[in-house]
Amino acid sequence: MLLQLEPSPDKIKSERLYASMGLSDEEFAMVEKILGRLPNYTETGLFSVMWSEHCSYKNSKPILRKFPITGEKVLQGPGEGAGIVDIGDDQAVVFKIESHNHPSAIEPYQGAATGVGGIIRDVFSMGARPIAMLNSLRFGELDNDRVKYLFKEVVAGIAGYGNCIGIPTVGGEIQFDPSYEGNPLVNAMCVGLIDHKDIKKGQAHGVGNTVMYVGAKTGRDGIHGATFASEELSESSEEKRPAVQVGDPFMEKLLLEACLELIQNDALVGIQDMGAAGLTSSSAEMASKAGSGIIMNLDLVPQRETGMTAYEMMLSESQERMLIVVTKGREQEIVDLFTKYDLEAVAVGVVTDDKNLTLTHQGETVAEVPVDALAEEAPIYHKPSAEPQYFRDFQSMKAEMPVIEDHKETLLALLKQPTISSKEWVYDQYDYMVRTNTVVSPGSDAAVVRVRGTNKALAMTTDCNSRYIYLDPETGGKIAVAEAARNIICSGAEPLAITDCLNFGNPEKPEIFWQLEKAADGMSEACRSLSTPVIGGNVSLYNETNGEAVYPTPVVGMVGLISDLQHITTQTFKNESDLIYVVGEAKVEFGGSELQKMLEGKIFGRAPELDLTVEQKRQQQILAAIQSSLVASAHDLSEGGLSVALAESLFGSGQLGAKVNISGEAVSELFSETQSRFLLSIKPENKEAFEALVEDAICIGSVTEDRKLIVTAGSDDLVLEADVDELQTAWKGAIPCLLK
Repeated sequence: MLLQLEPSPDKIKSERLYASMGLSDEEFAMVEKILGRLPNYTETGLFSVMWSEHCSYKNSKPILRKFPITGEKVLQGPGEGAGIVDIGDDQAVVFKIESHNHPSAIEPYQGAATGVGGIIRDVFSMGARPIAMLNSLRFGELDNDRVKYLFKEVVAGIAGYGNCIGIPTVGGEIQFDPSYEGNPLVNAMCVGLIDHKDIKKGQAHGVGNTVMYVGAKTGRDGIHGATFASEELSESSEEKRPAVQVGDPFMEKLLLEACLELIQNDALVGIQDMGAAGLTSSSAEMASKAGSGIIMNLDLVPQRETGMTAYEMMLSESQERMLIVVTKGREQEIVDLFTKYDLEAVAVGVVTDDKNLTLTHQGETVAEVPVDALAEEAPIYHKPSAEPQYFRDFQSMKAEMPVIEDHKETLLALLKQPTISSKEWVYDQYDYMVRTNTVVSPGSDAAVVRVRGTNKALAMTTDCNSRYIYLDPETGGKIAVAEAARNIICSGAEPLAITDCLNFGNPEKPEIFWQLEKAADGMSEACRSLSTPVIGGNVSLYNETNGEAVYPTPVVGMVGLISDLQHITTQTFKNESDLIYVVGEAKVEFGGSELQKMLEGKIFGRAPELDLTVEQKRQQQILAAIQSSLVASAHDLSEGGLSVALAESLFGSGQLGAKVNISGEAVSELFSETQSRFLLSIKPENKEAFEALVEDAICIGSVTEDRKLIVTAGSDDLVLEADVDELQTAWKGAIPCLLK
């Protein structure tokens, strides 16, 4: 077979061909200095993908160092496929979140599907069995045909992949805002379970050990996907459609089961998913982490297309592939194991001690590059940061109370807002009961999945109100972590740790970098206050279309431990005559609120304040009350404030209603999004014990049996009276109606 002719090193330099791969002039000069010569075409490709933001975090590493990453229960922090946290009894939970934003913008079904497939591989590459999937999605407004298409196809892609592979999709969140019209955000999270003894890492140890390629064949899909994800979207992005990978969930299911059997074989030395940058990242990173090198013969790589060059094989992001290192002499065991699952396992290389990635193809050495230069020693940039004028303008604004004529009509209108309304249209497409461990399904504050064979369960959620982050990134960053923790607490769980996906615009713009920097400051402070270290995640920058950035959206994925299944709590009111409590008072805070956006068509002003000391105290007290069996239902107050929380607590409650009496101004009491607030219900006989434990709890009424929501103020002045079925119809019908 003839080698395809590739540009010479001199031509790559003289015609700046490296620039189209994503390398700057300065970076190409660095490569030349590292190698002591000009790189050839394949080597230029290796550096371009490994030094992309998507793989190297070259613009965000200084920011990521702010996060607390250790804790007494953390078994594995950032740096491997996924993070791991101890849950007792020699068991651990493994989880991570990642983005697939750019691919989903141009090929939404496959972009979303392969995002799901990739995050699943990150979890089982650690040796864990995936038990649940979540997602966090952002779209433009649903009055736009293109947005409707993206929304439908992304949801179909998530469902199609997750349902076929047999992992329940149990939770998530979706927000709609014009800033995401051209650049949707598709973040996928996977949670797995593992025994401590089965933990594996992606490291290529042992000189002479064999490097094996397992899984699907390599094709030309996804070439330069990592660099595509590290640039802004534009009119020409549609031409990058070939950079979107195509997934096969049935192949992934076989690969998952084969790898979980492989984990039990002591011939396995190291294992890593071929994710972004494919063979390049997996080989270079495994060698770099182990302080070793790898030599690979690319003629041996299974290929599904003819005439593939070394460049194409190394940069392909074909799905359902893993790279493993096994003890020399035991290759046939591994081949036999994968043959049982109708999968290929092929020896393609050897671990060396020269710290180089050496590639041969058709009898020639086509690349020889130091692995550390590709992986650990990629350039790091400290970008300029500048506080934007809009932030100063918003901070100078005084808080104003919106004028509301009709409280009931306002609540009905809020319940129809796509960000607040029922997401049943979405999660009805997901199989969330497969494997039969799902205890609390989508639609509650957090999903809950039992740990089979124990009395424990895991609560999990994804959260981020990007409007608050836009108005005030530092405060908004704190709120994102705190809200995730509130959702975990309301399910009866103790928060353990977070994984995050930092979705921002172009970091080369000082105002965008400032947003990233400040959001990380706020998140870090909240993580320290709430004892939820960051055990891994993903950075997705350059989320811009034609120069317009999305709202800064650092999504928080959090997992908590329920130590006794009896502590599982949901948001729905349970019994007539139960007492209803609000924890925390409302303030006049409407900046970034759902009410402000609905009334004004835009957001402005100050974000709600957050006192982390108050937040921590209330969370601890409410969890103690739940664990003491004093709480019947628990719901955090978020978008739409108390009014929406009351309505949501009545949906699905059978024939129950509620009568509550509020003090203070009705608009702020009902619709403000003041932080650190909870809505709880308890049995009357638990009143004294509950109030002794939760000091900021205020009794505002009781659960009734008349299927009405009645709100009065002061001495029984009627503020709002609504039939619960009318509210529920508005809430349930909003998204299906908009999609017609």
